[in-house]
Amino acid sequence: QVQLVESGGGLVQAGGSLRLSCAASGSIFSINTMGWYRQAPGKQREMVATITQGGNTNYADSVKGRFTISRDNAKNTVYLQMNSLKPEDTAVYFCNLNLQRGLWENSFDSWGQGTQVTVSS
Repeated sequence: QVQLVESGGGLVQAGGSLRLSCAASGSIFSINTMGWYRQAPGKQREMVATITQGGNTNYADSVKGRFTISRDNAKNTVYLQMNSLKPEDTAVYFCNLNLQRGLWENSFDSWGQGTQVTVSS
């Protein structure tokens, strides 16, 4: 059993900052790619940022230069530092971890429960 607990969402004014966290616990052998996705009302879920086990990052064009993804492998935690927030960043943010529960087991994706981020103009 693997559990993901997200935190850090909330209401912020445009131009402000928030930091999201997602901590994984349970039976985990290794975590490959970690990422953040978001879903705004009436829209499809979209990738925001991902980070590989080796630290390579990838960002959506809309957040480049404003958001930073990082990970703490010792804590099985991924972070998303969001600066210069805009009203269009308003969405529910989900973390996603591709992980293995054992050396000989296939990897699979696990999702967090989502945290609301609301940016007021």
